[in-house]
This record gives sequence, structure tokens and C-alpha cells, in this order.
Amino acid sequence: MGLLIGLILRVLGVVMLCLACATAWVVAEVHQGIREETAASADRVVREAQELAWRELTWRGSAGRSAKYAFPDWRSSHTLRFISPGNCVALTWEGEATLQQCSGLETAGRPAPAWFEMLYRGAFGVIPPIRRAVILNRREAGIVVTTPDRGAAVRQVWRQVRVLMAAAAAMAGGIAILATFVIGVALQPARVITRGLGKMERGDHSTRLPPFRAGEFDRIARAVNALSERLQHTTAERMALTRRLFAVQEEERRALARELHDEFGQCLTATGALASAIEAEAGERSELRDDARSISRITRHMMGTLKGALARLRPPDLDEFGLEHSLRRLVSTWEGRSAKPAAFNLSFAGDFSTLSAPVALSIYRIVQECLTNAVRHGKPTQVNVSLVRTPDMVTLGIVDDGGGDAALVETGSGHGVLGIRERIGALGGTLAIVPAQGGVRIEATIPCPSEAIHSSPRNDRKVPPEMKLEGLAA
Repeated sequence: MGLLIGLILRVLGVVMLCLACATAWVVAEVHQGIREETAASADRVVREAQELAWRELTWRGSAGRSAKYAFPDWRSSHTLRFISPGNCVALTWEGEATLQQCSGLETAGRPAPAWFEMLYRGAFGVIPPIRRAVILNRREAGIVVTTPDRGAAVRQVWRQVRVLMAAAAAMAGGIAILATFVIGVALQPARVITRGLGKMERGDHSTRLPPFRAGEFDRIARAVNALSERLQHTTAERMALTRRLFAVQEEERRALARELHDEFGQCLTATGALASAIEAEAGERSELRDDARSISRITRHMMGTLKGALARLRPPDLDEFGLEHSLRRLVSTWEGRSAKPAAFNLSFAGDFSTLSAPVALSIYRIVQECLTNAVRHGKPTQVNVSLVRTPDMVTLGIVDDGGGDAALVETGSGHGVLGIRERIGALGGTLAIVPAQGGVRIEATIPCPSEAIHSSPRNDRKVPPEMKLEGLAA
């Protein structure tokens, strides 16, 4: 649940709690008011009955006579003004039948819902009748009993609660709208900070957050900016170190390739020449001739192995003929090398002749490792390699149908994927490993801005590498 929605729900929860408390308070006040009005109605009727009785007795001229005629207008509309709506008043004169008058039962409001009536009566019960005595000449001449009508009392309470609930509902709606606006504005920095952190997570450590008015968000923004600056500095150092490590690795590979070529290659060449000389001088000695031929065969096998090792240590045609020729040669060598014959396809879009030497070498190594993994860990029938060059970016895609699991490749701890990731990270690029139809797709983007582009060192003498390698066997 989002912070904005959570805060709005909390505000509405507080509003509903306040509404419930206000409703309970209103119900209690209305209930108490009904009790007070009931008592007031009884008191008013008693006073009016006493005044009318004294007036009647005075008019008849005898204070000792019975007061049974003292209230002749009891059922007239004049007496209703003394009785509060929703109340019934019963007057009993000494020795006379009880007379009852009710006021405004039909004006108490619409009937209340059954659930409200049940809750109200369960919480407050029934208002008891109010009993008052009519005193004449220091003696009780009559009894006044005021009883609130049960249905009318509930309807009066419900009318007040309904008005309150309508006002509270309108107030809650207004509060929700205003809270959404105010809280949304107040939490706007949180969204900005979240977007900044998302960019940092994706590797954009140049992101900087603006200052905020709220002190808490401003302190968070300063901390995020400091972290981003530190990450940017650390990432730059790590990328520089990784590039240096790969450069040292390539230098070591070149040195090892040179040593193998100069020392081991010359020894194999001499061994091959010596075996040929022995075979020529063996004459009729078949055993010696067969041994010489075996030595020549083993020497040729070792020479082929040496050629492959030299090609893996240092691509012999990358400096001379560029990336496209090197990759075409690399892909062609994989034809038929897999357990199940596979078709290897290579496509280019754009000009790759001006790529810098480190970028070209890294792309070559990435393709080399991907092809090795595709054949070693799967049984593909088709492997497609595509490279697209734009002015500022090189996009590399390698798709195979060998049945690999992209999730396992992504989270695997193998050195191959780790090396690919480190090479791309050292160049400031991105790597994505996603499922493909029947296999895995590896997508890499490597930035190469125009101002950083320079031609790879080339040898003016375009000698095919095959000639140079075959010279070892001469």
C-alpha cells in the first residue's frame, strides 16, 4: 500500500472515530434533553393546573369545594402548548377519572431503522415516567404523570443523528479531498527521491536530487546526493581498475602467445624438420621410418593445438583486419564443433572500422565466451550473433536455441558470465540475459561516444594470419 493511500486511510479513520464519538455524544445529549423536556412538561402542566384550579375555585367563591371542575379545558388545544412534542401527560384529579393528552407524536420525525432503535434502547433503555403532585390548600389534589412516547423518543434521536451523519459525511468527503491534495503535495519529494534512487539502482550514479523545503526531505536528499557522489567516484575507480586488469590480462596473453610462438613453435618446427630428415635417411629401415612418421604426425597435431591456443590467447587478425573479419573467422571456426551440428549466423549493421582497440577486443572476447558457453552448456541447432553500431552505442545480441535457462544463467556463479559482466561494466555498458524461443538471449550495450573513437592500430602489411601461423610448420 502506498504512503499516500495509507495516510488518507488513516485520516479517514480518525474522521470516522471522531464521527462515532460525536454521534454518541449527540445521542446522549438528545436522550438527556428528552428527559429534561419530559420533566419540564410535567412541571408546566402542574403549574397550569394549579393556576386554573385556583381561578376556578375563586370564581365559584368557595375554597372548600372540590376541585374536580378546576381544569375544564384540559383537552383543549390551549393545553398542548405546555406539553413538549413526543410526550403524553395524564392528569388524575382526586376522585376523578384520569385524563390524558399527547402532543406532537406525528411530528417527531421519520421512523428510525430497527438496528438503530435496538442499539439506542440497549445503550440508554426506556425513559421512566415523571410523576408530579398538584397541591391545593396544602394537600394533594391531583397527580400529573408525564411519559415520553418510546417511538417518538427514538425518532427524535434518529433525526438528530441523521442530520449529524449527513454533515459529517460531507465533512469527511471534503477532508478526504483536501487531505489527498495536501498530503500529495507534501509527499511529492518522496516520489522525486524514489525516482532518483531508482536511477541509482540502474547504475546512473550522476543523479542528483534538488533541495526541498521540508527539512526532513532535504536532509534525505543531501544524504542521497552524498551517496550518489561516492558511488560515482567508487564506480569510476572500479571501472578504471577493471579496465587496467583486462589490459594487463591481454598483455600477459600477448606475452604468453609470443613466448609460445617463438620458443615452443620453433621447437616444434625443428622437431618436424628433424623427423622429416630421419624419414628421408631411414632407407630400408622401416621401423625407423615409421617412428619418424609418427613423430611428424604428433608434431603436426601439436602444431594445430598451438595454433588454436595462440588464436585464443591473442586474436591474430584483430589488429590487422579489424573486428568484423575477426568475428567472421571466429564464428566460422565453430561450425561443426558442437556435439550436434549447429548453424552459426553473424550479422553487422553500421561501421565498426573506427572502434577503439579496447572496445573491439572486449566485443571479441564477449562473443567468444558466449559462443563457448552456448556450445558447452547446451545443444543448439542455431546460434545468431548480431551487432548494431550507432554513433554513440554498440548493441550486441547473441541468441541460441540450446535449451538453457535464462534465470540460471543470470544468477549463476560461473566465471564466463562474470567475466562478460565485468568487461561490459568496465566499459560503462549494460548486460541483459533474457529467455528466448528454445534458449537464451544475451543483450549487451556498450557506449562508444564519437569523441572517444579512434582507429585501432593496424599493420600496414596486410599479411593473412594463416600464413604467419603456417610458417611455424615450415
